[in-house]
Amino acid sequence: MQPPPQDHVSISLAGQAGGSSSCYSKQWRRQSCWRRWKQLSKLQRSLILLVLVICGMASYPIVTEHLRGLSDGVKESSRVLIPAMPNGLPETIKQGQPPAPEQTSQRKLPNKRGLHIQKKGNASDTVVDGKKERQESVISWCGAVVDTDQLRDGESEKPQANHKGKLSNSEASCLEAVQKAFLHSWKGYKDFAWGHDELRPLSKSYSEWFGLGLTLIDALDTMWILGLKEEFEEARSWVATELTFNKNVDVNLFESTIRILGGLLSTYHLTGDTLFLEKAKDIGSRLMPAFNTPSKIPYSDVNIGKGTAHPPRWTSDSTVAEVTSIQLEFRELSRLTHEPKYQVVVSEVMKRVHKLEGKLDGLVPMFINTNSGQFTHQGIYTMGARADSYYEYLLKQWIQGGMTENQLLADYLQAIEGVKKNLLQKSSPNGLTFVGEITHGQFSPKMDHLVCFLPGILALGAHNGLPTDHMDLAKQLMETCYQMYIQMETGLSPEIVHFNMHQGSVQDMNVKLADRHNLLRPETVESLFYLYRFTGDHKYQHWGWKILQNFNKYTKVSSGGYTSINNVRDPDYPSPRDKMESFFLGETLKYLYLLFSDDPNLISLDHYVFNTEAHPLPIWPSAT
Repeated sequence: MQPPPQDHVSISLAGQAGGSSSCYSKQWRRQSCWRRWKQLSKLQRSLILLVLVICGMASYPIVTEHLRGLSDGVKESSRVLIPAMPNGLPETIKQGQPPAPEQTSQRKLPNKRGLHIQKKGNASDTVVDGKKERQESVISWCGAVVDTDQLRDGESEKPQANHKGKLSNSEASCLEAVQKAFLHSWKGYKDFAWGHDELRPLSKSYSEWFGLGLTLIDALDTMWILGLKEEFEEARSWVATELTFNKNVDVNLFESTIRILGGLLSTYHLTGDTLFLEKAKDIGSRLMPAFNTPSKIPYSDVNIGKGTAHPPRWTSDSTVAEVTSIQLEFRELSRLTHEPKYQVVVSEVMKRVHKLEGKLDGLVPMFINTNSGQFTHQGIYTMGARADSYYEYLLKQWIQGGMTENQLLADYLQAIEGVKKNLLQKSSPNGLTFVGEITHGQFSPKMDHLVCFLPGILALGAHNGLPTDHMDLAKQLMETCYQMYIQMETGLSPEIVHFNMHQGSVQDMNVKLADRHNLLRPETVESLFYLYRFTGDHKYQHWGWKILQNFNKYTKVSSGGYTSINNVRDPDYPSPRDKMESFFLGETLKYLYLLFSDDPNLISLDHYVFNTEAHPLPIWPSAT
């Protein structure tokens, strides 16, 4: 007779005394488990099954993790993963620090461009200059596996693009990563700042400088070079229907020349579209009143609607770099329009600066008076802000004009010798070569990030037949500029670094609190591009890739765009500034794309010269 059904069931594990539910007890060994099972009530059987299911679910993560660990050793080398690229700034905000205007999401966005990264090898902790730094003996890079020991030895390897014009997987992935960064930036600009000068990505708004769509114009040739034709056509339509220079607005002569005039001229040459040439003629003619000064040294500001110009309200001086870094664009405008006036006014500036007293072995002061035409505030000599692009345009005008203007070349060569004699020093303890400043006879170990244009210029000169030791110096300074990135906790360079020169120093560089910001500047990746083009050393591509990764990690805003940050030394809260400069699209991403390309004919440096805003202009036919 069947025992009466019970309203509960007792379960004992194997080995427990009196356990009546174990198939391994003496009683269960004397009869089949199946028969015993059939004797249980439906409720008892249901409860037993429920317990077994729960136990199975609880043990599943442990088992699968163990199985995954066993299989990883076999599959790790061939597994392809979507990269864990943060798509927003860190949300963690330290106590006592104000939150950003808008907290950004860390939700990963779909990887529409198909970027993949392979991961391989183990990571280890090392201590560098007293700081613990995470290093990997083998790293993933653009889909390729790279041994960092080879990179340190200058023997880095990356799969080559084959000679039939087809990109290798790693090269294609790098290029796609830059396209993805541009499209993310463009999304923010299009959504929140369309037709305005600059995007404020955190507040999802915009800021105006001149009110001329500065970011859009600066990015035109970048879109063309990156192959983003749909976005380019949208921007072209805005230029055709919305862009007008007939506005009662003051613009800075230098900034509007390098960004707007340079951008329009470059886009005309790349596309052949006369729309851009007509717009270039319009803005060029409107900037001409700046040269109506007693000394022929131009004023800094022009009202492009009224046709008037003036110096800043607080001084009658102009910056030396600004008045000597507009020549490439105006010279090219004359060549295209067959109107000599544009070239005449900018060439006159170079002739007057060439003759001036007050230089230090070819190095120029930072200010020049528009009334007297003389240098002012003498005694400070730097390759950084307010002087930097003077040296750049000496070399580039010489190249642009067919390497026939010997006065420009002589001034450039003298200046580089002046740098070697007066500004070049080595840091302690690691002997990094850096370029400092002279202040009233005293050397200062201060180096702007802006100075990182110099390795690229030195390499460009060596490529065009200047002394080979220029290339040696370029490589040394390139290493220093990269160290300005990787020695920071975010892997991003500050605006200014002070190098240590005292024996016994623990670290090579110090950064003052006021100098810890990063504005998404292009100078280091610009020089990486030149060094890679002329040496073929893939370590420069690897360095650029690391910089791009850190831009993505610390400056990318999830809703669209990238932002400048205030503190490169605080990876937990880099303190976003809520501003994306137009040069991030016009220069930084463009140079990264060109750096990752193995096609020397993509903006060939034997046929084009870049203005200081990364807009390529043709080398005149006499040179080619």
